[in-house]
Amino acid sequence: FFSSYGEVKLETATVNVTIQDFVADVVSELAFRNMQQVSREAMFIFPVNSDTVVHTFYAVMGDTYIEAMLWEKEEAQHLCKATSDMENLRYLQEQSDLWGLVFACFLGTLPPNGEVTISLCYVQELPMQPDGAARFCWPRELFPQITYFSRNLDREEMPETLHFSICLKSDRGISHIDINSSCSPLQYTAPDQTSAEVSLKLPPCLQDDLNLLVYFRGSHPLSAVVEKKYPKAPPGSLLGDPVVMVTLMPNIPEVACNPGQLGEFLFLMDRSLFQDAQLSHLSSAHPSICPQNTLLFLLKSLPVGCYFNIYSFGATFKAFYPQSVEYTQESMDSAVGRISSICPDVGGCDLLGLLKSIYSTPLVHGHPRQLFIFIQRKVSSEEEVVMAEVYRYRDQHRCFCFPTNRCDSFHLSQAMALETKGECVCIHSRMDMAAEAVKCLQRALQPLASGISLHWNLPPGLEVSMIRKAPEMIFWGHQSSTYAQIHGQAQDPEVGEGAVTLQYHVGRQSFASTLRFSLSPSADDRLPVHRMAMMHLLRKLAWEETSRAEKDIQHSAVKSSLSLGVPSPFTSNVAVRMNQRDAWHRDSLPPDSSMLFSPSCNLVPCQLLWLRGSKPVWFKSTKFWMVQKCQFCLETLGHKAPDTGALIQLSASCK
Repeated sequence: FFSSYGEVKLETATVNVTIQDFVADVVSELAFRNMQQVSREAMFIFPVNSDTVVHTFYAVMGDTYIEAMLWEKEEAQHLCKATSDMENLRYLQEQSDLWGLVFACFLGTLPPNGEVTISLCYVQELPMQPDGAARFCWPRELFPQITYFSRNLDREEMPETLHFSICLKSDRGISHIDINSSCSPLQYTAPDQTSAEVSLKLPPCLQDDLNLLVYFRGSHPLSAVVEKKYPKAPPGSLLGDPVVMVTLMPNIPEVACNPGQLGEFLFLMDRSLFQDAQLSHLSSAHPSICPQNTLLFLLKSLPVGCYFNIYSFGATFKAFYPQSVEYTQESMDSAVGRISSICPDVGGCDLLGLLKSIYSTPLVHGHPRQLFIFIQRKVSSEEEVVMAEVYRYRDQHRCFCFPTNRCDSFHLSQAMALETKGECVCIHSRMDMAAEAVKCLQRALQPLASGISLHWNLPPGLEVSMIRKAPEMIFWGHQSSTYAQIHGQAQDPEVGEGAVTLQYHVGRQSFASTLRFSLSPSADDRLPVHRMAMMHLLRKLAWEETSRAEKDIQHSAVKSSLSLGVPSPFTSNVAVRMNQRDAWHRDSLPPDSSMLFSPSCNLVPCQLLWLRGSKPVWFKSTKFWMVQKCQFCLETLGHKAPDTGALIQLSASCK
């Protein structure tokens, strides 16, 4: 992930993680050394996802100091034109073996035995496990290498190469942790067990990523983290007011007592699949990948009263109906009769246009939207543009994706499923596409929470403005975080509590739960909740048409995001290289100080970058990717006359 050369070795790592309910604040310092007698050009890359904000990055190489800085988009584009070595990022984007979004910074030449110390800080929303635990990951590549022999030494004899401390906080109380590494006992630092600390002794065995599960006391469907305002910011601005992060974890029974929640099911079929089905039919082979049969089985498995539609896509897309129709015997018979009219198409693959069309159609009230996407071609649009569109509407739908093992859009399919909390099933020639699709449909029909709303009760004088609204639906085993800004002045300063009530439906049952929270939290100068709220506010402002008043909010928010280091559609990174002694005076420079830097030597390529290789960068995707590769190897071996050369090449690329 982090170096193109094994000879550039991570020698020491100091990591401090603070986890408060479902938000993590990470501060790390990583020292790398070039172990070879030749110079190496160094590039640092770090995988990020849609719930991660890398807000601080700087590197020290000898007397040189490199810092990533945010600039407004127009100014950043001007700076990029004056930045040398930008071709390194373009080369990385096209030639890297990785796929997905990364933070990338070109560091320059690392001399023989030269050292570079990286400081990386980020905040991140943590996913919830089905058992309610918050999950934090740290990549195996960012642990110093420790030999098997050194693992058996006493702790006192261990080389001091790793300092990894974790601070846990929650008003609900910390119950226990589960971690795949040797660590110190959990030490509570508050009498009511609302805070605790733990430190790693050794990295995980077998070069695994670190996986930490944090369990909280009780099973309340709500948690709240309130963060104080930044004292230097003007009142009324996002930084100048307290912000609350509310995590919604509805109690969803696995079997609804009164099932009344059906759904809107949209089936998206790649028309090139129908070409393959015709060829299979002509050769008298048993077609395991048969789109006609798959659609037939899915249609006959839908519950009466739901809504559905079928789309076929290629260079263009077509819908069976202008809008989703209610599922009845008559509408099902009509759809079955139209399956044979889908014509094969091996031209372009306009999935983006189809998704935009679907997202622009109104949701059917009371029927959660779920997409089943069958695809085997590379999409015509850039994959990052498709993912941006999926992310924009991720709270309104779920994707089940079925790429074939020949599919050039396999990673995109997996990312769409992960982003919307759906599933991705790779279909190969020994699998029955129809059977796999029906299994996913059965999971899609499981109970979920819908009709979600939040109601606030604050002391007189205080009001709340939602930054990120509650989602349309929450699936079993998942959570969703909302953010709100608390502004105004309490009429009675003695009243130090507020309350929020979550209301939702599961089937025809209604549920409500209220949580009281303190309005006087302890100060956190690092502002992790404000940073996450800022990210969501800026994305919302970028997606929605803004009024004149909202333009003022946007201008203020962008200005604040530059000081907090929160990237957005309105900003972009460019790094600055300077001497260490000049770095001490950097804070005194004005925000528009780009004219002070010499473009030929002081600007460094540094961006959020979408890589287009073959291996996914996200931690939770990697093992799934390996399983699919092994599956493909086994399938190749199963043929009577396998292409030995191709198989050797494939297995070598998979290590």
